[in-house]
Amino acid sequence: MQHGVRLAGSLVVSLVVSSLCLAGAGVGAAAAQPLLAEPIRPLPVASGADPARARLGRALFHDLRLSRDNNQSCATCHQLANGGADKLVLSRGVGGLAGARNTPTIYNSTFNFRQSWTGRHSTIDGLLDHAMGPAAGSIGNWDLVASRLTGDAAIGERFNAVYGDDVSANLLKDALGTYLKSLTTPSRFDRYLRGDKAALSIDEKAGYARFKSYGCVSCHQGINVGGNMYQKFGVMREVGQGAGIAADLGRYALSRRAADRHMFRVPSLRNVALTAPYFHNGSVASLEEAVSAMFKYQLGRDAPKQDQELIVRFLKTLNGEPLPAGARR
Repeated sequence: MQHGVRLAGSLVVSLVVSSLCLAGAGVGAAAAQPLLAEPIRPLPVASGADPARARLGRALFHDLRLSRDNNQSCATCHQLANGGADKLVLSRGVGGLAGARNTPTIYNSTFNFRQSWTGRHSTIDGLLDHAMGPAAGSIGNWDLVASRLTGDAAIGERFNAVYGDDVSANLLKDALGTYLKSLTTPSRFDRYLRGDKAALSIDEKAGYARFKSYGCVSCHQGINVGGNMYQKFGVMREVGQGAGIAADLGRYALSRRAADRHMFRVPSLRNVALTAPYFHNGSVASLEEAVSAMFKYQLGRDAPKQDQELIVRFLKTLNGEPLPAGARR
């Protein structure tokens, strides 16, 4: 029931957001009819983030001084040219130490109902607070980061130009948070959902039809094609130790509830073709393998290779088109 409520809420919010977006943008309403009955909703055409604050946040996102040893920035793990992830099996922190899980994409994270694989954080601000904490290898907290940057005249001028105030912990977090909210990636598929039937090929449309008919949309739907519920990894078939996945108990480590064993936030599939390796432990190297594993462990069924290939073609239409300006410094 709890999952159902989250799903219903996500779809309602998605409908409202996309409707407002279409109304404001005036996207050829007479020429193209949006596909309003679809389980996936289009991203807004524009993020709505304040451009000046987002530009300042982009500079901070790439600033090595936010890490303890001045060797790592947010962009070290969340590489914008690589789908907002880092292509590593497990993320790496200060000193090159391997983390426990694969780096999730930072793109479109503002549309997730919770942040991180286990939903530890409810908002972008909460995620930023965690990233700035000692456990993540930062210099400690926002006040310490602000004190480190205060002596930089160029940064100070930028804060005064944007906020009319000096560098402070609250403004640092606001600038970074605004930038993260600007990292949205409308795709060809979003154009299709808005009524541009030529945006997808025949095979890509067939792949989307199979994505729905096989039940992939039971978890991957809404505005972020996922990111709006928890699900057990291995819901239809237990994942053995040989897959390297069963050792991670997921949300159970936070809640200590038996029902949360191996439960993770369902990842968004936007830009999924760019974010290999896959799953919370990076155990699968290719998108084709990931789709096959989903049939086996989540759907509990087989599918012809041709159908799986068509689904992969559909998933590639979810790449941002083009990659947002945030990918260029």
